Amino acid sequence: MKIATWNINGVKARIDNLVHWLKESAPDIVGLQEIKSVDEGFPRAEIEALGYHVETHGQKGFNGVAILSKLPFDEVNRRLPGDDADEQSRFIEGVFSTESGAIRFVSLYLPNGNPINTEKFPYKLRWMERLENWAFHRLALEEPLILAGDYNVIPEAADARHPEAWVNDALFQPETRRAFRRLEYMGFIDAVRAVSGAPDIYTFWDYQAGAWQKNNGIRIDHLMLSPEAANRLASASIEKHVRAWEKPSDHVPAVIEIN
Repeated sequence: MKIATWNINGVKARIDNLVHWLKESAPDIVGLQEIKSVDEGFPRAEIEALGYHVETHGQKGFNGVAILSKLPFDEVNRRLPGDDADEQSRFIEGVFSTESGAIRFVSLYLPNGNPINTEKFPYKLRWMERLENWAFHRLALEEPLILAGDYNVIPEAADARHPEAWVNDALFQPETRRAFRRLEYMGFIDAVRAVSGAPDIYTFWDYQAGAWQKNNGIRIDHLMLSPEAANRLASASIEKHVRAWEKPSDHVPAVIEIN
């Protein structure tokens, strides 16, 4: 089974790229982030024509997440618990039946957190704490669980071409990185790092200053696997070539295959 995550940076603006990639890569389950569309405005017809079921948790103009799946949904849950006042659309969970049992998949879009001297940074940290609490209880189900998405976290210096450029950024703050590591301490496995410790593995290149041409990237899109999912991991990779397409997202798909 091939599973992917991709911050599409506006699904309507990238629908041609999305359709082309779905045909080329043929993932079984995909988490999208930053769809920037309300649910009723999501271009589902083009995607359903390729054989995908579509569930969204949208928001006008920004944020928004979606799950596309060749498997029918058994269950869909929207919005991360823990703060009823949080109206931002950043979390959607799907449950699917396979021959080997249930699989849980989450598409998530963590807050950016910048500037760090504003309320945006504490909101980011509170959101990560809510995710940690939610994940702790989900792990008790002992099912394959995949937390996939744009984490807006640079876990280590090796995950940035120029880490020194990010020391004052919310993505690379010690508090941010500690929150990410707490997921690992709970038992979640960073799929890409489970198969490769190589440098220069990035999922995001800014549109500015020739970042793509200079390979000035960072790795902030992650697939975190519960022990039950990690035991089935066959491969993990970054589909970097997508960044070179016309009208690209500034992110590229991160992909795993599980048995």
